[in-house]
Formats: sequence, C-alpha cells, structure tokens
Amino acid sequence: MKYCLAVDIGASSGRVMLGNLENGKLKLEEIHRFDNNLMEKNGHFCWDITLLFNEIKTGMKKCNQLGVKPVSIGIDTWAVDFVLLDEQDELLTDAVSYRDPRTDGMMEEVEKIIMKERLYLETGIQFQKFNTIYQLYAIRKQQPEVLKKAKTFLMLPDYLHYLLTGKKANEYTNATSTQLLNAFTKKWDKEIINKLDLNMEMFQEIKMPKEKLGRLKPALVEELGFNLDVILPATHDTASAVLAVPELDETIYISSGTWSLIGVENYFPICVTKALNYNFTNEGGMDFQFRFLKNIMGLWMIQEVRRNYDQKYSFAELVDLSRATSNFSSTVNVDDQRFLKPDNMIKEIQNYCRETNQQVPETPGEVAKCIFDSLAISYVKAVDEIEEIFEREFSTINVIGGGSQNELLNQLIADFTKKEVYAGPVEATAIGNLVVQMIALGEIQDIHEARTIIKQSFEVKKYVASQ
Repeated sequence: MKYCLAVDIGASSGRVMLGNLENGKLKLEEIHRFDNNLMEKNGHFCWDITLLFNEIKTGMKKCNQLGVKPVSIGIDTWAVDFVLLDEQDELLTDAVSYRDPRTDGMMEEVEKIIMKERLYLETGIQFQKFNTIYQLYAIRKQQPEVLKKAKTFLMLPDYLHYLLTGKKANEYTNATSTQLLNAFTKKWDKEIINKLDLNMEMFQEIKMPKEKLGRLKPALVEELGFNLDVILPATHDTASAVLAVPELDETIYISSGTWSLIGVENYFPICVTKALNYNFTNEGGMDFQFRFLKNIMGLWMIQEVRRNYDQKYSFAELVDLSRATSNFSSTVNVDDQRFLKPDNMIKEIQNYCRETNQQVPETPGEVAKCIFDSLAISYVKAVDEIEEIFEREFSTINVIGGGSQNELLNQLIADFTKKEVYAGPVEATAIGNLVVQMIALGEIQDIHEARTIIKQSFEVKKYVASQ
C-alpha cells in the first residue's frame, strides 16, 4: 500500500496528513498539527520559516512511530509570500508576511510605472496591496542593496521544498499569484519585471504540479530514517483545495478558511474590463486550468475576534451566540482594508458600524452575527458578479475547507443566495495535495478519476434556503 504525505500550512496552523487509497476510497490521517503565528522580527511581521520546517520534519518522523514509510511528500501554503537567497543560498530576507504594512502605497507607486489595465491584461491577477509584486517593489524602494544581492526568489512552499531536496523551482499555481507571471505564456513576464527594475535572474524555472522535484538530501535521509520523492502539488493552498471539489461543472466554489476564495474553474483567463473592475483574479490551476475567483476577507475576522476575547469562546460557542442574536442586523464591508490587520478587530468593527450610523455590536453574539451576516452578503455580491461576467446562472455552491463546518454560515449562504449549498470535504486542501501526488505516482489516472474517488470517500452536507 502506497502512502503519501501532504503538508498543508495555513496562515494560523499547519498539519501533516498521511493518505492512501484503500478499496477505491481515499483514506486520510492527521499525524501532526502545529501552530503558525506571526512574529515581529527586524521591524516586520514575519513567519517563522525555520520553525515550520522543523514541524514538517517532526511530522515525517512520526511516520516511523506508525511503522509507515511514505513514498512521497508535497507541501502547500498560502500565496504571495517569499524569501530571497544570496549567492551562497543563505537567506537574505525574513519570511515577511503579506499582512506587514511595508506594502502601504506600493500599489500606487507601481501604477505610475505600469498602467493598471496593462498589468491586468498581462497577468489576469486581482489588485491586492499585499501581492508579491508590491512586496518586491517595497524591497526595491526600501532596501535596494538587498535586491542587488538576491540570486534566488522562492515562494514559501518552494523554499520548504528546497530545504528538503536542495532543488530550486517556482511552482506554477503559486507563481501566478505574484502578479509577475504572464497568464497566456505561463512564463515570467520579463517586460513587467524589467520595468520595475527587478532582477530577472533570481526567478526560477516554472514547474507544474505533478512534477517530481527530487529525493531528500542525504543528511535528511539519515535524520529521518527513510527517503521519498518530493512531488510538487498545487502549492497554492486554494489551487489544491479546488481540486477536491467533487463536481465543478455547474458549481461556484467557496474555499472557506482564513480567507474566503469564491469562484469557478475555467479553461482560459478572463482579463476583460468588467473582471478588472470587479477585482476578480485568474490564478493558475493544475493542467493549466484557471481559478477565476475573488478574495474575500473570510474567517480571519472571527479568528481575530476570538483572540481579542482572549480565547474565552470557542468558534462553536461564537456560532451559537450569533445564532441566539437574531434581532441584530448591522453589517460591515468585510473587504475594507481596515480589517486586514487592525490592532483590535472588535473595536474596528464597532467603529465601522458607528461611522455608518448602524447599531454598534456590543456582545460577543452581536459581533459574531455581524461578521457572519457580512460574509454572506459579500458572497451574494460575488456570485452576482460571476454570473454577470459568465452570462449564466450557476445552480449550486460548494463550500470546502475548514469553514465548511460552520453550519450557520452555510445556511446563511443558502438563504441569501437562494441556491443549493453543499458543504465539504472539510480537508479539501490536503486531499487536493494528495491526489496530485497519486496522479504523479500512477495511482490515480487523472483529476477526473480523482474527483470521482473524492466523491465516494468524503461526506458532503446539503443546505437549502429556508422557507
């Protein structure tokens, strides 16, 4: 029996998942889970990349305790963040987070050099102040000496794969999120890179999901007690998650976690003016598919509210308190930049309601209801925009990822959109990561067979609009 390891790291936690096929079904087992928190370092909000790699190794070592020798491993993370290496392959930069304010004003600076419409036409990527292009331009403006020394650009899963193998590559699905990859050639856009006076030489060869990057470094084999193939999954976690949607022909998906990614799968990029105006993105998927989607702030807001309450309430308790607060109706624009990383999320929500002459939420239930209602409203708007651009109606919505366990929000989506909502699979990202490895190994023929297996293997709940 062939076992594969999926390492799925999100913006608040990570886990190492063991997967195998058994009697035509995909079996999953979480063998290690760990926290992933921002830290302040050298004046920036950063990820502890050394800690993350050590946690990955801890998960791999647990395979020995289970008596399992996996044949492959693949790592996915969130998008846009990266590190730069010098000519000795040492870190030149910390793994600075997209939530760091260093990109303030950078979007406007880049727009003076490259027209917004031109940038969208070439890359198809939505405009977010934290995109890699603006992070790199911030270094260009603030630390030009660092950029001059940079010999290697690796996004975070690329770097973690490099630490395992010693092999450098930029995986396609995550590279598309940089706003530096041409949507049509599927290559780094030299014109954009040169116009911004970035070093073209530091960007690596683009490699696709399913490619075998290499085997473990000898020192790691000795440390871990086994060797295995490092296979590129769709390293952008949303790209992996969407692969786990059982049916996509008539379905809008919502990958629900720290962020909400709402969209459809498409065969070509849509770089038209209306898509630009609505701020939709065309991110790369496996086999050169495109994820036409919009980023919505997501459950980050309730995560922060829980933190502001000193973890006094569980997520389930906040859902119950929200459900019990039926007479509260204030909402916020969840995509307002003020909610990206406020000092205090509760106060920021209260201030927004006060400024917009709405009832100010005071209790935990009112704050939670404000967030869940606001998210549902933002989903409705995005669904309407998708249907307008595609000039068709979609009959269903499939919610995947950890947020699919939020039954209250699932019901709100059904009620607000008047569509059938399917929730699950919960472990979508790890599942998508695993099936790509299994396709590379010949265990599964293609993504169509993978989705059939996924449909047979995992529970999906149905929600319909309340009468």
